[in-house]
Amino acid sequence: MSQPTYSKSSIYTRQGLWSLFLMCAFPLHLWTIILVFQDVSWVAERTNAWDAVGVASYAMVFALVESLLVFLIMTLIGFVTPRRWDVNKRVAFLTLLILILAIWGIASQLLFLWNINLSEQVIQFLARSGHPLWYLYGVSLAVVIPTVFVPVYIFLRSDKMSIFIYDLADRLLVLSMFYLLFDLAGIIVLIVRNSN
Repeated sequence: MSQPTYSKSSIYTRQGLWSLFLMCAFPLHLWTIILVFQDVSWVAERTNAWDAVGVASYAMVFALVESLLVFLIMTLIGFVTPRRWDVNKRVAFLTLLILILAIWGIASQLLFLWNINLSEQVIQFLARSGHPLWYLYGVSLAVVIPTVFVPVYIFLRSDKMSIFIYDLADRLLVLSMFYLLFDLAGIIVLIVRNSN
């Protein structure tokens, strides 16, 4: 991400939108590839390698679609950010939101994959409380809200945080473009598999 100067009146530029899309794609594709590596050997053992490639292809194409949806949502959120921000600051802010969202999404999937559940005592307490959802939502919000608001607050108060996020995104863009090649390969594999 080069840092050209833009008019402060423009919400986005083509380069800014491309950078935002690649940052939407990065965490989703990274997590998908990690999960694919976990599942490919299992699928190959049960069926064959071509089926494992098919499973990986479906996963990559799904990650691409998911990236496009997250990109659309983040682009719309960008329209409610302050107009005085330049494109780079807006993209850095949205990148921060994407990374926070991705970390929480990965954490929730890890809880499921590692089969981490509430203890029997906690379940009994919630059942007797009469309002189990209030407690669950309250504890969840007490954990999630600081992990969102503290980084956002630091971002809004510190230009160094904005520069750090922008530089981090700049370093991850090449890797994100590489992931898009996996998406293209996945689409080709799915076309070949479904044309037979």
